[in-house]
Amino acid sequence: MKLIDGKIISEHIKQQVIAQVKDVKEKGVEPCLAVIIVGDDFASRTYVNNKKKTCDYVGIKSLEFALPAETTQEELLALVEKLNGDESVHGILCQLPIPKHIDEKVILNAISPEKDVDAFHPVNAGHIMIGDSLLKPCTPAGIMEMLKYEGVEIEGKNCVVIGRSNIVGKPMAMLLINAGGTVTVCNSKTKNLAEVTRNADILVVAIGKAKFVTADMVKEGAVVIDVGMDRDENGNRCGDVDFDSVKEKASHLTPVPGGVGLMTVAMLMQNTVTAAKMQKIKED
Repeated sequence: MKLIDGKIISEHIKQQVIAQVKDVKEKGVEPCLAVIIVGDDFASRTYVNNKKKTCDYVGIKSLEFALPAETTQEELLALVEKLNGDESVHGILCQLPIPKHIDEKVILNAISPEKDVDAFHPVNAGHIMIGDSLLKPCTPAGIMEMLKYEGVEIEGKNCVVIGRSNIVGKPMAMLLINAGGTVTVCNSKTKNLAEVTRNADILVVAIGKAKFVTADMVKEGAVVIDVGMDRDENGNRCGDVDFDSVKEKASHLTPVPGGVGLMTVAMLMQNTVTAAKMQKIKED
């Protein structure tokens, strides 16, 4: 079994971003990412700090807007509109989750599609659907880079995605379809799930249930991508895949931690520099 090392592959992506940042800076553009965080969720704060650190590493300017939990929807929308109109800001990210009294959909849809570095806006979702997207959701895009780096052929392969979220499951399916894969998307209502997953040459698991996928659900020699970020019975970090049993059958497997999570931040950096290039071309 080959371990798909997110640390090595994300570093490869970051080095590419560093070169692109240098190139656009020479053309007079400093890529800039604005991150909005509402409230004091510990996990969100950790993610935002990590994104800030990675921005520093690749040479992207980062702005942080930390708002109190009681911020109103109107106040948050006003900030998004201000950032939409700021030509020095190329990417806008609103860290999720946001407090319950604010409609997440309204906020995400208010972000200008060309600055939507999470690629959650319906316009960007539409581009993913028709296969001509420049900005792609960071986690699915990171998985595609992992498969490419490992030389995994997608065309003609049976690909199964467990999970149908707008953030991972649905866009993941579309990217695999666009790459020529034959794709099945499963969810909690899927009948005979193990029968479906046992046919997968490439299995992507994104459901948020610790160690849900076991060896009996995996085809011999399958490529298994674990998007989960869970805690096991001892409180240790683990994924949606039972790593110890599945590693005996998979040809390639991502670890948790050290797998997909690292790719997500690297692809956010790529999206930010892509957005800066798009906006520079538009100005020219």
